[in-house]
Amino acid sequence: MALQRGLVFLDASVLIAASRSPLRGSALAMEVCSGRELRATLTNRVLLEVRRNIAEKFGEQELLRFYRQIAAMDPEMVAPPSTERVEECVPLTTEKDAHVLAAALESGAAYLLTLDRRHLLTRAVQSADLPGVVLAPGDFLRNIVAGGLAGR
Repeated sequence: MALQRGLVFLDASVLIAASRSPLRGSALAMEVCSGRELRATLTNRVLLEVRRNIAEKFGEQELLRFYRQIAAMDPEMVAPPSTERVEECVPLTTEKDAHVLAAALESGAAYLLTLDRRHLLTRAVQSADLPGVVLAPGDFLRNIVAGGLAGR
């Protein structure tokens, strides 16, 4: 699939952080990804993972905030990645997180936002010459302010 310049795939870590801290970087990145220039994309698996984690670890307030944030963002829902694509991503990350990287690649997202420094914001992923860019929400926002994302 061709790279879609304004498409931003969001990892579960970003959505969970936004539900906990509505005034911090992850929540702001979600707001930015609900505009005309940039659009969030997700899979059902990511949404279910977020809902389960928030319900198990946090409270009703965070779960309600999560639902409101998703509704306001109106993300583009994409099909689950193919098994082959997931298997291609396993060497770059872990079996548990390969579906996130694979979905971002198959969706054609120009950006994958994550807070997962252990499995996705790694040297292996960064040096893999992927068509999209993997960033933490704060770096993504700094690049937007600096105008660094426009040329991608």
